[in-house]
Amino acid sequence: MNFQVPMTLEKQRKKLKKKFRIKPIREECGVFGVHNFLDASTLTALGLHALQHRGQEGCGIVSFDGKNFHSEKRHGLVGDNFTNKEILKKLPGNFAIGHNRYSTTGEDSLRNIQPFFADIYGGGISVAHNGNFTNAIKLREKLVKEGSIFRTTSDTEIIVQLIAKSKRTKITDKIIDTLFQVQGGYALIIMSNKQLIGARDPLGIRPLVLGKIKNSYVLASETCALDIVGAKFIREIENGEVVVIENDSLKSIMPFTKKKSRPCVFEYIYFSRPDSFLQGKCAYDYRKNFGYELAKESDNIGEIVVPVPDSGVPAAIGYSQYKKISFELGLIRNHYVGRTFIEPKQNIRSFGVKLKLSSNKSSIKNKSVILIDDSLVRGTTCSKIVRMLYDGGAKEIHVRIACPPIKFPDFYGIDMPSKKELLAANKNLNEMREYIQADSLKFLSLEGLYKAVCGQSRNKVYPQLTDHYFTGEYPVELVDQIKDDKVTQLSLLSSKSDN
Repeated sequence: MNFQVPMTLEKQRKKLKKKFRIKPIREECGVFGVHNFLDASTLTALGLHALQHRGQEGCGIVSFDGKNFHSEKRHGLVGDNFTNKEILKKLPGNFAIGHNRYSTTGEDSLRNIQPFFADIYGGGISVAHNGNFTNAIKLREKLVKEGSIFRTTSDTEIIVQLIAKSKRTKITDKIIDTLFQVQGGYALIIMSNKQLIGARDPLGIRPLVLGKIKNSYVLASETCALDIVGAKFIREIENGEVVVIENDSLKSIMPFTKKKSRPCVFEYIYFSRPDSFLQGKCAYDYRKNFGYELAKESDNIGEIVVPVPDSGVPAAIGYSQYKKISFELGLIRNHYVGRTFIEPKQNIRSFGVKLKLSSNKSSIKNKSVILIDDSLVRGTTCSKIVRMLYDGGAKEIHVRIACPPIKFPDFYGIDMPSKKELLAANKNLNEMREYIQADSLKFLSLEGLYKAVCGQSRNKVYPQLTDHYFTGEYPVELVDQIKDDKVTQLSLLSSKSDN
């Protein structure tokens, strides 16, 4: 039985984030699944803990004990919910899938937390989904006209409805039938009463990896989730591939016309945990390469290199090593923000940033600082950090961004602002520099980005990475109506209640 935990601290955190407009690009969701392993729900909780960076709004686990499915969903972090033995006892069985959520479509509601479960003809299924469908609204309207009843405002429920309505007999065929109807970027883990099934979109925009612990197969968004449970990494699920796991055996199906992979470039820049592997290389090494290429493109200026923690650290190391300039922790991060703090009675300037960061005055005083971050989105947080460094005694601040200017929003599962909110979409380089109040501003070029990831220029890489954030070239058609550069939210429900 599900119940909603008190959300006093969580609501306080969200209120402050909204008040002070601390709005970074938020990660996609994280998915994890294990087949035929003793105490599968505990293993799944560990995997979700490793994937916590991909979503902090909610988490859920569905298990199967051979007869019945069991579901537990909670708002908040994995460590606050699924370390409780009493909760894990409610999730018996040797089969389980789990999900970390942040909402890209649908309201922030307990009913929208995955995995979703449904009884369909042929048995129960549970679905965990990372990504977005670009034709979700069109599909939903069609299903509603045909009599489908939706309980959530998440595009993931469309998968459940399409599987349930499929005329195919076998569950695998029902899923493949469904995948031919959806478009977008997605990674899916689906659990039936016999099988664990993983699927990745035809371009491989969203990530999914395969591992093995003893004789049991594991599916996860990233390799770091395999590491924490002691599973051996086998390979990435290929773009357009469906893997079917049953009785400790794995079958690979390639239902789509084969296309070359176009993974999301932001997995390399920001989303994947630094110790996760992408295309056989650690994310940390890619990010050092970004800093290395950025340094090659930058003038010899500044006395110390300072990262914005934690996202800017690898690029700052690469920059520092190439330029042979001292790397300093000029900003100190408070890792406990948002958990237990007292809201001040007065509005302190830049309080939202100061909750997270403080300047290390001893290392920056009277210094010309090269400030490194992984990306620049709205610019509001960056401007406050620049002000903080000046207040801490910095003589000059030269901002260097380890990716190209973000000019276009995302529709494949990333909480990217609308175009009118993106700084680079509305201002030229000098106007952006003035907005953040830095002495200079420079971005990594698109060519430099490709050299860091692929080892060669963009025009020699075909097809390119999914890089529409910088180019406006969307690899999957945007079917749903777009208003003000945002996909209309999937809400046919008027109630904001969790009941």
